[in-house]
Amino acid sequence: MKIIFYFGHPAQYLFLRETIKRLLVAKHQIKILIKTKDVLENLLSQDGFEYTNILPQERGKTKFAIAYSLLKRNLLLLPIFLRFKPDLVIGTDASIAQIGKLLNINRITITEDDYAVIKTLGDLSYPFTQTILCPEVCTVGKWDNKKVGYAGYMKLGYLHPNIFRLDNKIVGEYKLKKDYVIIRLAKLTAHHDFGIKGISYDFLEKLISIIERKSMQVYISSEDTLDDKYKQYLLKINPKDMHQVLSFASLLICDSQSMSVEAAVLGVPSLRYSSFSGRISVLEELEHQYGLTYGINPEHPERLISKLEELLAMDNLWEEFKSRKVKMLADKIDVTAFLVWFIENYPKSVHTMKENLGYQNRFK
Repeated sequence: MKIIFYFGHPAQYLFLRETIKRLLVAKHQIKILIKTKDVLENLLSQDGFEYTNILPQERGKTKFAIAYSLLKRNLLLLPIFLRFKPDLVIGTDASIAQIGKLLNINRITITEDDYAVIKTLGDLSYPFTQTILCPEVCTVGKWDNKKVGYAGYMKLGYLHPNIFRLDNKIVGEYKLKKDYVIIRLAKLTAHHDFGIKGISYDFLEKLISIIERKSMQVYISSEDTLDDKYKQYLLKINPKDMHQVLSFASLLICDSQSMSVEAAVLGVPSLRYSSFSGRISVLEELEHQYGLTYGINPEHPERLISKLEELLAMDNLWEEFKSRKVKMLADKIDVTAFLVWFIENYPKSVHTMKENLGYQNRFK
């Protein structure tokens, strides 16, 4: 089978990285296409994958820039699709669905966001795609007939215990303090981020003060350039080691939805400070069913401070959240094993899942 994967974000690539490795071993022909975003290209290079960056320059932040970028991607992808002649295209981007539809190519749209959160992307993608592959808990609006839901999360594609192994040497290699808290600052420039509030520098100052009073180290990971005042806290690591470093953290505070899910599936408590709080089904499940993360709206900063102090005061914080993680994993499948089966057997795999949702239990 000839398959094109298109990635516009590091988390999308990480979700399918192990799946791609297994598909290559099985002698499928794979073409990876990307656009520039954060550490995406860095990760691909370090993993040794061949890829083509069709948009080397990061796009602007305005709605016009986002719309223009989509048109540009379509024009760039069309000749690549015509030359490679894929049997299947996979990605989250609307361009994959649109060009795939135009050329009558099998196409899968992957997502972990509810339609209400990514409405613009959904409206541009879902009418054109064949299959919307997402966690069971996600909602996809009026396109439910195209949804195939699996018992898991995208982050389990690379952080499931069958894939991800803790490296106890990491803490020593980076000379990390024994007890540390990671604060992650996202750029919030995606199409669905307009009007979304996160952690301001004023609030960051308060958080650092509280954490340091507990004699804990603060490390800041930021998608954007940090103010000079906070560069002493900058987490200086190889991007490929981020999840290892996160695994050993006492706590994560962030305005990144993606990293909140990563922390949760690793059993690291997280406080996400974002206007998205209460709006994303995956995080709502992780919070209210498994108690692995907490969402606080920026309208109520005092609630985050209260929860932060409560968590830092827990004597058994590490053990408690690792126990909650075990409970969550017992309900979920090995997402990578499922993905390999689903892709290799597509589109028959869609009918199998529709007729027998319990079929996926063989991947636990």
